Amino acid sequence: MNILVCVKQVPDTNEIKIDPDTNTLIRDGVPSIVNPFDGYALEAAARIKDNAPDTKIVVLSMGPQQAETALCECLAIAADKAYLVTDRAFGGSDTLATSYILSKAIGKVEELENEKFDAIFCGKQAIDGDTAQVGPELAEHLGYPQVTCALEVKSEADGLHVYREAEDGKEVIGVKTPCLITFTKPSFDPRFPTIKRKIAARKAQIAQLTAAELTGIDPAHAGLKGSPTKVKRTYVPPRKEAGVVVKEETVEASAHKLFDLLSKAHVI
Repeated sequence: MNILVCVKQVPDTNEIKIDPDTNTLIRDGVPSIVNPFDGYALEAAARIKDNAPDTKIVVLSMGPQQAETALCECLAIAADKAYLVTDRAFGGSDTLATSYILSKAIGKVEELENEKFDAIFCGKQAIDGDTAQVGPELAEHLGYPQVTCALEVKSEADGLHVYREAEDGKEVIGVKTPCLITFTKPSFDPRFPTIKRKIAARKAQIAQLTAAELTGIDPAHAGLKGSPTKVKRTYVPPRKEAGVVVKEETVEASAHKLFDLLSKAHVI
C-alpha cells in the first residue's frame, strides 16, 4: 500500500503570546512544530506499515523553506520520502487555494514516484487555523471518497476499515481505495523517532516542488489572488481581571463580604 500524509508546520500554540499594544502575535522565539493532528495521521500510516512492511509512506507539506524541519521530523518517525511545495506565488493561500495546490502537487508526486497513492491521510485540522477544511476540500479536488475524524485505520482485502469518532462512541466505516481520511486524537500517543532514523533523516534530501513544476496549475486559483477568503479584521478578546477569594472567619462573614463586593460591582 502507498500512503501519502499531508503535514503542516505550525507555531506551538502553547508558546504564543499577544502584543498588548498591537494585538498581534509575537512570533519571535516561538518554536514551530508538526501539527499534532497530522502527527496522528502519520502514526496511523506507521501502524499500517507495522503490519505490512512493504507499505510506502510519503509526506507532503506546503510552506516556506523552514517547513523542511517538520518534514525531517516525519522522516525520523516513519516516513520513507518527503516533498515540500514551496513558492512565493502560493503565499497567502486560504484553505480552498491550499487544497487546490496540494491536489496538483499530489499528481506531480505520483508522476515522480511512478505510482498512485492508495490513501491520502490528513490531520482533521491545523491548530493555527482550526478550520478543518483542507482535508475535505482536497478530497473533492481529487474526486476521492472521504472519512473524517478517524481514530485508527486497518487495511483489509476490500479496502480500509476506518474506526472513527462518533457522538456516542466509535463507528466503523469501510471505504474503498483510493480515498482520503482525516484523523483526530486517538487513545494512544504517536511513536518517537529512533536514533537510527534521526541520523538518516538529517542526511535525507527533501525534494522541492515549485509552481512551475506543478502541471496544469491555474495561477488564478492559487495564492492570495486565488483565495476567496478575505480577513476583514482580527482582535484579541479582552482580558478578564483576576478573581477575588472570599474567605472570612465564618460562613456568615464570607456571605456578607461577597454581598458587599457584588453590590459595589453593580452585579446585584
